[in-house]
Amino acid sequence: MNENDDKKAPSDYNFFQTMRAVAWGMFGVRKGKGHEEDFSRLNPLHLIIAGLLATVVFVLVLIAAAQWFIGYFTS
Repeated sequence: MNENDDKKAPSDYNFFQTMRAVAWGMFGVRKGKGHEEDFSRLNPLHLIIAGLLATVVFVLVLIAAAQWFIGYFTS
């Protein structure tokens, strides 16, 4: 028997694993090997949804922070 026959093929990432890959991508701290593994296993639909969701959350956090700073310094 060959060693490769015993190993299962890697499954695709689920949505939460895709969100983790998107978060690491937003921080820009993934190494080349991890990035290649992520890229080969990501579901394109999950990636698009996760990217849009992460962008919306990022923008909402920026808006909330700006409102807090404006309220803090004008009071």
